Amino acid sequence: MTGSSAPYAHSTVTYATHDGVALQGDLYLPEGAGPFPALVAVHGGGWQQGVRGQFQYFGPYLAARGYGLLAISYRLAKKGTKTFPQAVHDVVAAVRFLRAKAAEFRLDPQRLGLFGASAGAHLASLAALGANAGAFLDGYPDDPQAKADAKVKVLVGVYGVYDLIEMWERYRADSPRDNNIENFLGAAPMESRKLYFDATPISYATYANNQTAVLLACGTEDDLVDRRRNTDVFLRALKQAGFFVRTCYVAGAGHYWASDPIDEPGSYSGVLAPRLIRFLAEKL
Repeated sequence: MTGSSAPYAHSTVTYATHDGVALQGDLYLPEGAGPFPALVAVHGGGWQQGVRGQFQYFGPYLAARGYGLLAISYRLAKKGTKTFPQAVHDVVAAVRFLRAKAAEFRLDPQRLGLFGASAGAHLASLAALGANAGAFLDGYPDDPQAKADAKVKVLVGVYGVYDLIEMWERYRADSPRDNNIENFLGAAPMESRKLYFDATPISYATYANNQTAVLLACGTEDDLVDRRRNTDVFLRALKQAGFFVRTCYVAGAGHYWASDPIDEPGSYSGVLAPRLIRFLAEKL
């Protein structure tokens, strides 16, 4: 691998067009002949906001160490406009795009993964494990890359939401007039328990899906997503199903730190970064 000062290429690409919406991503590529492994990165923001620029530091950091990264935008929800399962379909399309364009981008089509933070970790988990389960694969059969494989070798989830009913309850208590989960799914749990089951990553922690290696990271002081009822419960379910899974618990960290500069003194993302590289070196 090259050092952290190595140059890299950065461009903006349109990876799919869904329902008339052009979906774009920032593509960070190492310099050299390749082929390189790569990650699709999915930003957070409660399914209703956020930008792919959250990965502006991880993109160059990974590219300098021999990993491509496609940081994507996806369709966001708002009150009266749900985006489930559409947002998951967007993430799946990004994986297929990288695989179909691997030769053009000097990437290895057999070494792709997903990397998400917060709501992005939720979507990345559904795309990663749901692809293995056969879910979320047929949303846009007319996509140019619709026939490309959507499976990934690794999943990296940072302070993710892995239990949708638990998070719905938290939003209900904190903001009863505007529940992000209801906006995203278009219904409350009392209207459709199955909808919440289908949208919960823990539901896909099964023996049949355990080909994907997983790294779960979160802060010990997260004030938004309860790590014990999300990361810890997901971790247990993955272990029970025979997944290779590792953790990175960042002491003192709350939420919203994965977009911080990696080399900043005391940076929480700086704690994750070298552990992420070691995980990728082993499993991707």
